[in-house]
Amino acid sequence: MRFRTGAAALLAVAGLAAVPAGAAAKGFKYGVTASEVSSSSALVWTRADKTGKVTLDLSSDAKFGNSDDKHKTLTASKGNDNTVQTTVRGLTSGHAYRYRFHQGTGTSAVGRFTTAPKANQSKTIKFAFSGDQDAQRAKGKSKPFYNNFEVFKQMVKENNAFNINFGDTIYSDTEVGAKLSNGQFQPAAPTATTVAQKWAKYKQNLALGNLQAVRAAAGMYNHWDDHEFINDFTRAENGPTIYNAGVKAFRSYMPVTYSGQKGIYRSFKWGSNAELFFLDERSFRSPKASAGGVCNNPDTNAPDLAPTAPQRVRNTFAIVTPSLARPVSQACLDAIHNPNTTMLGSAQYTRFTNAVKASTAKFKIIMNETPIQMFYALPYDRWEGYEAERQKLLTFLKNNVKNVVFLTTDTHANMYNDARFSTFPEEGGPVNSGINEMVTGPVATMTFTKEINNVAGRDDAGDLVTSAFFKQPPPDGPGMVCANTNVFSYTEVKVTSKAVTLTPKDLNGKPFKDNNGKGGPCGPFTIPAQ
Repeated sequence: MRFRTGAAALLAVAGLAAVPAGAAAKGFKYGVTASEVSSSSALVWTRADKTGKVTLDLSSDAKFGNSDDKHKTLTASKGNDNTVQTTVRGLTSGHAYRYRFHQGTGTSAVGRFTTAPKANQSKTIKFAFSGDQDAQRAKGKSKPFYNNFEVFKQMVKENNAFNINFGDTIYSDTEVGAKLSNGQFQPAAPTATTVAQKWAKYKQNLALGNLQAVRAAAGMYNHWDDHEFINDFTRAENGPTIYNAGVKAFRSYMPVTYSGQKGIYRSFKWGSNAELFFLDERSFRSPKASAGGVCNNPDTNAPDLAPTAPQRVRNTFAIVTPSLARPVSQACLDAIHNPNTTMLGSAQYTRFTNAVKASTAKFKIIMNETPIQMFYALPYDRWEGYEAERQKLLTFLKNNVKNVVFLTTDTHANMYNDARFSTFPEEGGPVNSGINEMVTGPVATMTFTKEINNVAGRDDAGDLVTSAFFKQPPPDGPGMVCANTNVFSYTEVKVTSKAVTLTPKDLNGKPFKDNNGKGGPCGPFTIPAQ
């Protein structure tokens, strides 16, 4: 249905007063959000408490009193769990808007967003990103196990142009009470596999006010990773049923542009200084190298913990994890380096590389679901597990595109480093690509330190791996510029025509220290334009 403007629309909503942002909203208890914001459009969303007609109002006036306000009637249905969403077009670039929804006598909270500048305008852009959030309660408890998503509360305080909720926006297979033994993930609660079960997970998270607040405060780009489906998901290994359920549930609650051909790959230009490219690393990837047990360690009968690390490094850490003393099979290494496997799929790879090469933005910011830098521990689900395509993509970017930055979540850690072609002498390294990656998070789930502790069966293993490996320069480790693997966090990003500045912060909005609190400041990091 088309939008209505002018006097007729005003008459249609006569008598409905505005509900200020942050006020209690009647009939829309899961809040509002605007996503996919461009210079001329936005995808706005809410969930009504009951089925039936829902009216959207959108205005550049805080009192919703302009004659050119936009209005649209939508329908909340059980088939979409009463969620409604629509793309509003014909907006003015670089302009602030407000929006709200009505159903009967109920009115939602007011949401806000600002459209992107014109493509040729040089504007400073400020945004934040994080991911990996789970509001699951421990058995018998009334509060979320990890926290109340305070990271999102801090993002609101930053007054950003937009924010990015990047991956693992729910945990279909929660880590609360989970066991991580020999690299095997064993959730304690039943895994959400159906659309209805996944909808319940989204509502569980959205029941927290901090998530509702950040979604309403500014535009929010949403993206999935694996836990929207199942841990370390690939369609080839886990099948189309779980994929289709994950897509349906995600699109219901995390408004996003999707098609069967492109998945959720898309890009957004914010003036002349920044273009963001969102890579879909779940829809088209090949099975992991660990599929079928080819990389199982004989001592554990589970995927080897560090198959690509040199044996001399493995021997050092065999004191902590004895299975590392076992040499890795050539079949496993061949699977990891197989040139016929893909993370992106050939069509997305071509679409993305053509687009990023053609981009006129000063900085090309690649939103990357799984890390592309090298750190060897359990590489199967990351770019390191698809090494041939990792090398191919980094080579293309180095040779064809200036001012590339990778921004990543997934690992439940903060890691800043060059996305190297190789690190150790045994593989011809260290050889830098000149392209930096910032990994950040989590919002609220088990940190990487604690995951390592669980795998190793020692409370000090995560700190040991961080200090004795991640922080050690080649030939003893990757030599990460920053490695803090045990802090709930987000990263604040500032883009100008001259530089990108990355500032990792904790759930109190404060900078934190490197090496799990034992080193100097972890950032800010400035990447100057070339």
